[in-house]
Amino acid sequence: MKPHKVEYWLNAKVDDPEKFVEEVAVVCDLYKQAKSLHEQGTHVVSIDEKTGIQALERAAESLTMKPGLVEKVEYEYVRHGTQCLIANLEVATGKIITPTIGARRTEEDFVEHVENTVAEDAEGKWIFISDQLNTHQSEGLVKWVARKCGIEQELGAKGKSGVLKTMLSRAKFLNNEEHRIRFVYTPKHSSWLNQIELWFSILVRKLLKRSSFKSVEELRAKILEFIEYFNKTMAKPFKWTYTGRPLKM
Repeated sequence: MKPHKVEYWLNAKVDDPEKFVEEVAVVCDLYKQAKSLHEQGTHVVSIDEKTGIQALERAAESLTMKPGLVEKVEYEYVRHGTQCLIANLEVATGKIITPTIGARRTEEDFVEHVENTVAEDAEGKWIFISDQLNTHQSEGLVKWVARKCGIEQELGAKGKSGVLKTMLSRAKFLNNEEHRIRFVYTPKHSSWLNQIELWFSILVRKLLKRSSFKSVEELRAKILEFIEYFNKTMAKPFKWTYTGRPLKM
């Protein structure tokens, strides 16, 4: 018993259990099929943002580890601002492709990021696995997908009619299996299903937690260097074993 310790956890309430199981199964099946889909020219990509990455400069240099002593990192620091990383994990290879690092994560930023990603294989098929953030189901994203896929149907108007009316109608359009560029959404409170979150934890442990950055420019450069290093030496597909069965405490 350790009464001095506590951990947060979320007891998420599922409105429609059957729908939840179906949505989880779709994501897990895509992970299972990612390698074969990749060989057929379809990219399965896990995508999300890591916001508020702080450029923290330690007030003094760290003391290197010695036999019997761990590395000591200065407690005090100077803040130099934050950056947002929008990253893609290609599920079949485990590599991070076309990362975007900037000061914000607006609807326009996300659309531009997806556009730059698809440009890597402009004629290929793309399946993006994402959470249900509003910028991932935006008017701008719907219009871009429609234009890129040559879809000529009337999209309507945001908040008024047609595909663009609501987030639900936009998500349904973006999830259409007939589209060459498609978005598959994880259920609410299920970001743990998105493999990019596993990679974000690697980024924190391997780089951010123990580093000191004198500016946001240095932070951005170090993240890009780490991604290049990771892709060359560490990248491999995650062994995804979860199949969709209910999780119980």
